[in-house]
Amino acid sequence: MFYEPRRHDHGLPIDPLKALVAPRPIGWISTLSPDGVANLAPYSFFNAVGENPPYVMFASASLKDTQRNAEATGEFVCSLATYALRDAMNASAASVPPGVDEFEVAGVAKAPSRLVKPPRVAASPAALECRWWKTVQLPGDDNYAVVFGEVVGVHIDDTALRNGRVDTASLKLIARLGYAEYALIDEAFRIDRPK
Repeated sequence: MFYEPRRHDHGLPIDPLKALVAPRPIGWISTLSPDGVANLAPYSFFNAVGENPPYVMFASASLKDTQRNAEATGEFVCSLATYALRDAMNASAASVPPGVDEFEVAGVAKAPSRLVKPPRVAASPAALECRWWKTVQLPGDDNYAVVFGEVVGVHIDDTALRNGRVDTASLKLIARLGYAEYALIDEAFRIDRPK
């Protein structure tokens, strides 16, 4: 099969592209509104995009509170979603009016950040404190924008560290596949690069 995404000529009930670009990590992004109301939302269009200094990005198809708040305050936090937190992560994806605290909707506790004001998800084993850098509007039919932030602080639960490295599999991170499917990252293998 071959199709052109702009023509939507795949002939399938749902566009399969997101099922092919998988798994995608979930950025569970928290922000504060200018009035100080907490916002929490999961983004499967999320990833690390730089290392020195580190940057992350998240994107969505419409202007949402998360983007608005990050741009207005210059800060956001990305907590990692785990298998144990999957139901809370999903609950925080509900469409609620501005001014509703999704931490409360999801039933998760807040933990303070050190360098930025938005809280992080207390039960998450890792969180990235970020300063908003730039938003890039993507051309196309949808209103996609990519929000970039510099990672200025990193929280890691000490139990996730083994021999000086993060034991990623022990975190039991979840990732988005296509449709309403997710994957559990609970196994890892190592391949060293050629010299």
